Amino acid sequence: MKLRRSLTTIVLSACLLGACAGGPVTPTPIPGVSVQPVTGLPAGTDGYPWWNDTVFYEIFVRSFYDSDGDGIGDFNGITAKLDYLKELGVTGLWLMPIHPSPSYHGYDVTDYYAVNPQYGTLDDFKRLLAEAHARGLRVIIDFVLNHTSDEHPWFVASRDPTSPYRTWYVWSKTNPDSHWRVAYSGFYYGYFGDGLPDLNYRNPAVTQEMQNVARFWLEEVAVDGLRLDAAKYLIEDGTLIQNSDSTHAWYREFRTFYRQFKPDALTVAEVWDQVNPAAAGAYTQGDQLDLAFDFELAEAFLNSVRVGRADQALQALAADEEIFRPLQFATFLANHDQSRAISQLRNQIESAKTAATLLLTAPGVPFIYYGEEIGMTGVQQEGDRQMRTPMQWTAEAQSGFTAARPWFSVNKDYAQGRNVADQSADPNSLLAHYRALIRVRSQHAALRVGETFLVKSDNPAVYALLRMSKGEAVLVVVNLSTDPVSDYHLLLDSGPLVGAYLPAPLLGGRPFVSPAVNAQGGFDAYQPLAELPSYAGFIIQLQPVR
Repeated sequence: MKLRRSLTTIVLSACLLGACAGGPVTPTPIPGVSVQPVTGLPAGTDGYPWWNDTVFYEIFVRSFYDSDGDGIGDFNGITAKLDYLKELGVTGLWLMPIHPSPSYHGYDVTDYYAVNPQYGTLDDFKRLLAEAHARGLRVIIDFVLNHTSDEHPWFVASRDPTSPYRTWYVWSKTNPDSHWRVAYSGFYYGYFGDGLPDLNYRNPAVTQEMQNVARFWLEEVAVDGLRLDAAKYLIEDGTLIQNSDSTHAWYREFRTFYRQFKPDALTVAEVWDQVNPAAAGAYTQGDQLDLAFDFELAEAFLNSVRVGRADQALQALAADEEIFRPLQFATFLANHDQSRAISQLRNQIESAKTAATLLLTAPGVPFIYYGEEIGMTGVQQEGDRQMRTPMQWTAEAQSGFTAARPWFSVNKDYAQGRNVADQSADPNSLLAHYRALIRVRSQHAALRVGETFLVKSDNPAVYALLRMSKGEAVLVVVNLSTDPVSDYHLLLDSGPLVGAYLPAPLLGGRPFVSPAVNAQGGFDAYQPLAELPSYAGFIIQLQPVR
């Protein structure tokens, strides 16, 4: 990614506050103007890895779909819904922890070589994997490698000071600080809590065993990648408990290991560092991990939509140029640890549409949290269950998630249009908007792997990007204001454009005005439309006039 911008000019003058934009879903046909096929290279052959051509969908297995009537989602339930996911347009799945665990969430593993029996059998999982692959969907799984459950046999054995497993964890005779937990045989280090003891990666036996776990799932089971939970906490260097040099060195060794037998496996890191946002990018440098989640961009997208001005989103995109390798970061709006996106947007559907437009036209590799596409709500309170409620499929009892009592209550709004069935029948629904955006992204290389040029505007409510691939130029324009905007101009000081262009609609059909390209390959005071309606987002293909 190359962001052509001056950061001082991205921060614009006075703000127009308000809720934010969504926009029409289906392009209106324009006489004499048609969308041209992409002339770039096919997906996967444009010089970037396969994940840059992928839209991922994050699934909490327990909450997605119950196939056997026990109130708990399972592997066979996901298999039954693969056609829905295919229709949505996603091409990758991330499954939250699938291993045996004493908790509902699974981030405390008791056996890395098995699957949670509540979700089914390993054969059920392999069938899901095969059916997903047959539909062109890749599958990655959560790899919880920083810690185990305190019920894991390794830790149970380590409680005995004479056990060989004692050094598989970090034990002390004294209590150095609040991250150490008391046991009858001493104190053990558990950053995330009593039931989550940290593994000791200074012990080569631990590294060897966890590498074997990765090999088992990547090579023998044939998943397509791993999402590394709590990646920054792996190895402590003295009082430094996160982002240590030893942690980075471990990931370099890990990459060398798994690429011997699965060279195209994806590794994506969870590195949420509010003190040092640039820390995430460090894990994608120097032959470590492939992607890291961009928490700063997610927050900026939602903030820009919430307040109705573009500067936060544009500044975050500009910062990404310095933080990450080109396009090698994972974008999202919210995940299982945060209040759901629409809840952060005051439960406004049009705001949710706008946020989706920002996400799915931006550089990076997008991840969609299950239910986000239908506006499922959930606010972080005590515990995390409110953000992980059962998927809302229909307006029928329990929203079609289960025939039994669900493991956790379904949101009450499922019968008021917040379900897949009702929104599938509504061309103006949030689900229809997601489907349209994903379809446009999948069909146009510029939105997946194109360079990003940040476009300035003299109106703070107007957000714009130019995406340019080898064979296509696409302009994204969004009005973040609740009011129509006519007093705006788009400015691109310099860019990749040459000659004349005819604008054609990819999303939000209108008769657009052609840009007048300046000598520097940009444009001055461009208005593709005389007025941008409220809640309006447009994706415009710029076709060279030959």
